[in-house]
Amino acid sequence: MAVITTYTSSQKFLHWALFALVILLYALTYGEEFYPRGDPSVDAIWRLHISIGLLLAALVLWRLALRGVRGAPSLPAEMSGPERAAAKIGHFALYALLVAIPVLGILLTWFRGDALSFFGLFTVPAPFAPDRATARTIRELHELCANGILIVAGVHALAALYHHFVRRDTVMARMLPGDR
Repeated sequence: MAVITTYTSSQKFLHWALFALVILLYALTYGEEFYPRGDPSVDAIWRLHISIGLLLAALVLWRLALRGVRGAPSLPAEMSGPERAAAKIGHFALYALLVAIPVLGILLTWFRGDALSFFGLFTVPAPFAPDRATARTIRELHELCANGILIVAGVHALAALYHHFVRRDTVMARMLPGDR
């Protein structure tokens, strides 16, 4: 049985695509602040945010399926037990947030009484009546998770850079484009 030393090209693509989508979604969230209240551009920004959020959800599911089928390369043997545990906890937190954020976004949209639309290609109506109090709670959780993913992803990136530039091991290289 061959030892896996790097992620597949599909896994690498999904990793970097999810990174880009999370940053884009976060930027869109603050894009509405550039427009006056009631401006139609704000609605367009939120429709785009919802569509990209649905794309994120689909790519997260694909990423999880690939992770389940393909697994992940082994961590370097010289990593200590606590380092390995931290890596596993960090990855679990990233995956949990990548699942929670779109689920909360979908629920938020529906509890606001809006339909989900994916770039206007299809629409999924809200399956239940609007509920402002529930929507407000879900919005707070959605925002908390969105802020949390920035923190966890930031620590993840710092750890990768530490491994690449200080430890000089293969941890970061396994996720870089191309064969390494």
